[in-house]
Amino acid sequence: MEFSPIGRLEVRITAADVGKRVSVRRLGHPGVTQEKFTDTVGVLTSWNNGVLVITRRDGESVRIEESSLVAGKVVPAAPARRRGPSASYQELARVAARAWRPVESERLGEWELRAAVQEVSREARPWGVVAGRRAGFTRRANSVLPLGDPGMPLDEALTVVRRWYRDRGLPAYVQTATGAEGTQELLCAELEERGWVREVTAELWIGALAPVADRAEGAGVVLSREADAAWLARYQRKGVSEVALKVLGGGSPRASGAERGGGPSVWFATVPGAGAGAPPAAIGRCVVDGRWAGFAAVEVDPALRRRGLAGAVMAALARQALDEGASAAWLQVETDNVGARALYTGMGFTAHHAYHHYREPQASGAPGH
Repeated sequence: MEFSPIGRLEVRITAADVGKRVSVRRLGHPGVTQEKFTDTVGVLTSWNNGVLVITRRDGESVRIEESSLVAGKVVPAAPARRRGPSASYQELARVAARAWRPVESERLGEWELRAAVQEVSREARPWGVVAGRRAGFTRRANSVLPLGDPGMPLDEALTVVRRWYRDRGLPAYVQTATGAEGTQELLCAELEERGWVREVTAELWIGALAPVADRAEGAGVVLSREADAAWLARYQRKGVSEVALKVLGGGSPRASGAERGGGPSVWFATVPGAGAGAPPAAIGRCVVDGRWAGFAAVEVDPALRRRGLAGAVMAALARQALDEGASAAWLQVETDNVGARALYTGMGFTAHHAYHHYREPQASGAPGH
């Protein structure tokens, strides 16, 4: 809310502020809300024909009639973090991308086109595609990572993107982020204007690594460099192919100039099940990349949940990551996964930004994220 020197509310933003983070107050809609005013904070992504569009932290767009504005101002690009490691969006985006390395990639200016194509067996159909079709293993390894200028107008770039994925039998996805300094609210708005459909929204959380390692580990957590048959028996994505194993194990990129050797190290944790031949009670995966340790695939037998197994798996992996020089941690969590969010909050993690996957118009055959 903004006041003039004589105490009146003022609108101090214009269409020239598109792309900036703003805070606005507007009149409430009778019958829709009981509040006289409604406040919205986010990135101003457009201001056309008397309508403002503001993209909030979670990626949702809010349309506001200019005539309903009573106050507005530009605010700092991102709120100051109160705890946890300091990190930029671009640093985290690159670290997360290296944790799910594609089998094939190509540069388009500052965009990276990524693919890990596999033949889909009958057992692997949770992705929603017909047996025998081609699909990508995880959206992160099968989407464009746009960290800057593609080197050409957006429409031309999206045409190249769609052709590149079509040549590989995949739908085109663009991964974007919102809610932190340097994220891509404007690109989100451009994609939506062109009919691209947001299919997945989740959050990337960060925290200090030592508190995770300090948790009681418990007995029986086994660490390995490879995802063996027992680990895969608990993994939620069934019918894992050779391509999927490459992605899980760190990938084998063929892109020109891609990193070769000396990359992130990958660890798999297993808590053996009770009895010979039983699936593991719990599993987890950790990618150690410089100061970062990324946790994923933390899964527990549904009959054994709320017994501390997820925390034990993460503690064992965190200790290994500390030994390799990491000091900070990141992970991805669904916005509706109440149990996981409570667990990670208790470990000191906080949300850094939201990320989204936009699918090209009228495409089908989606990999898991």
